[in-house]
Amino acid sequence: MNQNQIQNPETQIPKTPQMNDRDFLNDMLTTEKYMASSYGIFLNEASNQQLYQDMMNIFTETQNCQRELFNLMFKKGWYKLEAADPQKLQQSYQQFQGYTNQFPYQNTVQ
Repeated sequence: MNQNQIQNPETQIPKTPQMNDRDFLNDMLTTEKYMASSYGIFLNEASNQQLYQDMMNIFTETQNCQRELFNLMFKKGWYKLEAADPQKLQQSYQQFQGYTNQFPYQNTVQ
């Protein structure tokens, strides 16, 4: 296993042409990600407050469902992450920290 990968032991599934549990979960996770992204775009453009609130509730449910599916796939070892390189994290932090000097409020707040 790659030292930079974070992964649980993989739950074994039958290798058959039919869809298996991993395939179904992966399809559901992909769908939930797409739906959450689409709801986010809708929320940015909604002009009616009640409709916005209703969609925000649906978005939150969708986002929570997506997170639960991700956690389940990760737990079963079907989803892996790559550990971030601490040096790259520090470089990114310093880069974006420098951007704060460009914010207008920086000159007015003492």
